[in-house]
Amino acid sequence: MAEARTKARKESLFGERFEVFAECLLTGVWIALASLGVVTYPAAFAAGARHLRRRTAHEGGGRREFTADFRAALRGGGWVVGLAGWATALAVWVDVQAARSGLPGGPFAGAVGLCALIALAVALLRAAAVWAPGASWRALLAAAVRRTLRDPAGSFLIVAGLAVVALSASFVAPLAVPVLGAVAAAAVAVEERYRHR
Repeated sequence: MAEARTKARKESLFGERFEVFAECLLTGVWIALASLGVVTYPAAFAAGARHLRRRTAHEGGGRREFTADFRAALRGGGWVVGLAGWATALAVWVDVQAARSGLPGGPFAGAVGLCALIALAVALLRAAAVWAPGASWRALLAAAVRRTLRDPAGSFLIVAGLAVVALSASFVAPLAVPVLGAVAAAAVAVEERYRHR
């Protein structure tokens, strides 16, 4: 009898984990659709992370809640953060182009620029993972930069998630869309891990 209970528990645990995985893939599609506005990607990740936090806490939530969170994140300045992110990416691109042109010290400057861009992307994902309606993006980003530097293991996990998206896109481009949800889930998990340290 105890064996039957253990087997049922294992099956339900497997079912629950598979449900979370499926929810991550669906959330990735929502994030990709919400990011079509080009500067809306921070709000999209914030809404996706909040959706995943609700689902893992068994609080429900769905497309309507995701949409409401997305709109709240945009109104709270998410589009400004997205615009600043693109400006930073453009500055790094110019830096890398200068490095490739053969300027003295160019390769070093290019490497520093790329590392800074990756660190800022990680900080943005960490900020989005803890976003809640009414939160200040400026305060979230400042705290996320500190956590990014103080928790290199967690930051590396998020970089690995971004690498999975890049590799997925290089193999089969449409596969990168649902994997975005896994990156949001990784950021949520890293932040939860950091909170319980």
